[in-house]
Parts: sequence; structure tokens; C-alpha cells
Amino acid sequence: MYEGVVQDLIDELGRLPGVGPKSAQRIAFHILQADPADVRRLAHVLAEVKAKVRFCKVCGNVAQDELCRVCRDPRRDPAVICVVEEPKDVVAIERTREFRGKYHVLGGAISPIDGVGPDDLRIAELLRRLADGTVTELILATDPNLEGEATATYLARTVKPMGLRVTRLASGLPVGGDLEYADEVTLGRAFEGRRLLDV
Repeated sequence: MYEGVVQDLIDELGRLPGVGPKSAQRIAFHILQADPADVRRLAHVLAEVKAKVRFCKVCGNVAQDELCRVCRDPRRDPAVICVVEEPKDVVAIERTREFRGKYHVLGGAISPIDGVGPDDLRIAELLRRLADGTVTELILATDPNLEGEATATYLARTVKPMGLRVTRLASGLPVGGDLEYADEVTLGRAFEGRRLLDV
């Protein structure tokens, strides 16, 4: 335990995802030893990101305006929507340069253990987007783990009456992995080989 504000900094850093007690302590001491201008710049960027960044009102991706870059792009195919769990998954897919449609960010995955059900995700917003008949294919790009599979199955069953082509990313992604950690080649091949999801 450290005194006062140093311990407060370590505690706050330790609340960040993926940052354990030792990492929080290392980061805190790095900040203490850093040039004051660097620390001010970091504090400014943190405050600015909270003030300026929001989520796209259409797809749920990270945006600085009402619409994200993808939703504003008229060259994107409005007939194909790729459903992902988090905004970081949009970035992973965009790196492949294989997908030219639009996205829908759910904001997580169905996980009864964590108390996350379909009503906690942006599924109602997705169904509203599908209602006008513009979309012909729905690509389910949820993570290839138990929660992602459960979410994909739930979505496929929910949209089945709409007569859409529902596909799932193909093999090549490790089971139990996260999209954000997949390399571009593996993710690109998974997109090329996506399969029809029969429910």
C-alpha cells in the first residue's frame, strides 16, 4: 500500500479491463516519472474522448458525430449487414478490406452467467433496421465462443421469418478466441468462406 493519491491512482488503473495490480502499479510509477507535459496530454485526451466520442445512432459503432464513418460512406452496400459484438470487432474486420457492407454493433453477447440477455443488447435496433426490406444478407460475426455462438443462434432464429440470407463466419478463427486478436489473413479467409446458418 502506498500513501494517498498514489494508491488512489493504482486503484483506479486496476479497475481497467486487463490491468491487474502489478500492471496498475507499473503504470502508476511510469506516470509519476513521466514528463509533466506528457501527463497533461494524456489527461487532456482522456477528458476529450469522454466529451466528444459517442456511439453511432444507426449501428452503435464509435463515432464523433451522430453517424460513424461507415454509416456515412455512400459506397457501402446497404443490403449487407455484419453483426458484431463490440466496436473493436468493426476495426478488426475493416483491417481485412474484405467487407464492403454496413455493420451493427450489439454491445456484447448473450451470457446468462453474466446476467446478459437479448434485451440487454442492441437487438431491437437491429430488427428495426431489417424491417424496411433493404437488407438481404445478415452476416453474424460474433466471437467463436459459447456466448458468441448462443447470440448467433438466437439472432438467426429471430430473423428467420424475414427470409434473409443469414451467414456465419467460416472456420479459421479459433474457438474460444476473440475477433480483435485474429490476424488479417485468418479473418479475411473466414469472411470469404462464411456459410449459411440453418436453424
